[in-house]
Amino acid sequence: MLHNDQLEQWDRENFFHPSTHLADFARGNLAHRVITGGSGCHIEDRDGVQMLDAFAGLYCVNVGYGRPEIAEAIAEQAKELAYYHSYVGHGTEASITLAKMVLDRAPDHMSKVYFGLSGSDANETNIKLIWYYNNILGRPEKKKIISRWRGYHGSGLMTGSLTGLELFHKKFDLPLAQVVHTQAPYYFRREDLAQSEAEFVAHCVAELEALIAREGAESIAAFIGEPVLGTGGIVPPPAGYWPAIQSVLDRHDILLIADEVVTGFGRLGAMFGAEHYGMRPDLITIAKGLTSAYAPLSGSIVSEKMWAVLERGTDENGPIGHGWTYSAHPIGAAAGVANLQLIDKLGLIENAGTVGAYLNAAMQDALAGHPNVGDVRGEGMLCAVEFVADKDNRKFFDAGDKIGPQIAGKLLEQDQVIARAMPQGDILGFAPPFCLTRAEADRIVAATVRAMDAVLG
Repeated sequence: MLHNDQLEQWDRENFFHPSTHLADFARGNLAHRVITGGSGCHIEDRDGVQMLDAFAGLYCVNVGYGRPEIAEAIAEQAKELAYYHSYVGHGTEASITLAKMVLDRAPDHMSKVYFGLSGSDANETNIKLIWYYNNILGRPEKKKIISRWRGYHGSGLMTGSLTGLELFHKKFDLPLAQVVHTQAPYYFRREDLAQSEAEFVAHCVAELEALIAREGAESIAAFIGEPVLGTGGIVPPPAGYWPAIQSVLDRHDILLIADEVVTGFGRLGAMFGAEHYGMRPDLITIAKGLTSAYAPLSGSIVSEKMWAVLERGTDENGPIGHGWTYSAHPIGAAAGVANLQLIDKLGLIENAGTVGAYLNAAMQDALAGHPNVGDVRGEGMLCAVEFVADKDNRKFFDAGDKIGPQIAGKLLEQDQVIARAMPQGDILGFAPPFCLTRAEADRIVAATVRAMDAVLG
């Protein structure tokens, strides 16, 4: 459709898009799309094309698009008080209420929540708090952070280092020296195909123990992990993985950060992944599902154990030297309050569990037998399909073939269904809004089959 404006030209000439091939976009080799509206699980562009968003934006529009309750809460807050800072004990009704609502839903041993704007800045906050904590305890050498290959924890300097994906390190001089990586709990990609899940968990634990022995437990402050690997491939952990890892961390006095930016507030069919998998975190990172992305807001939930040390630190050193201008921004907080109320009112966490299970089962039934489908996996309202050149020998396609991006492209082109081609592998990811219906799940599965057939034959 032709438009009588210069929007596309302005876009290509002025807008720096994240996670984009910049040169291809500037040359016009990548599509330019302006999204103008949305309702439920669907978005619409300015050409009037409706698309079923099976990735909820970036795993984040959990309640679905077009919810007037959240829009009205944002508008009312903006009219009443668009902004005031949260430094030196200042608060707003929305920020104080949201803090209580978050703690009411968090595991019982959590104590306070610090609000930021993005998952990246929340994990930056977490690392600063951990370093502060160990300095107060007189352990200045205990500063290294263990992350996992294929984990995703942000795009900043420290958080990009924590992220275990090559794209986020390449040419950025990352990872920084304080970060070390260990084995991802990615059973499908295990090196020893003869390993059972239990044997693979034991292998992951042994790799972690060996890393701690090499680095020295006295130098390691924390371990960070997503309950389910997200951008690294949507990979649920093997049974028993988290209790086994938790035991190692407890034995070596290493804190645990549960990065729940994707899983928090219901994506697994439970309020938090930490409780779903038996983790006992010292810090919980929250963002996307906190407001369903209707306004930017993130948080670091701090445990009672850590909070006691932070209080001691301010008694000894004065006010804590950390804060963002927009911490606990009242518009974001108002969106968060309305969002969590809506999740409860509509029973969306229960729906995420039941319809998510239906989506995963339907995808398994439709695709698991295909010779180019190596794995169909998921948990709650998360699902992934991994494609292989040779299923029997688990031989992967050449990365240059871009099979995953091709299938994602066909899915959109043929059926107007949005899925995500995940990095470092031919993996198609799904993370729909929690309001997904079974009929919409059926449409996603049928469209995936058609797209796969079009690319792979």
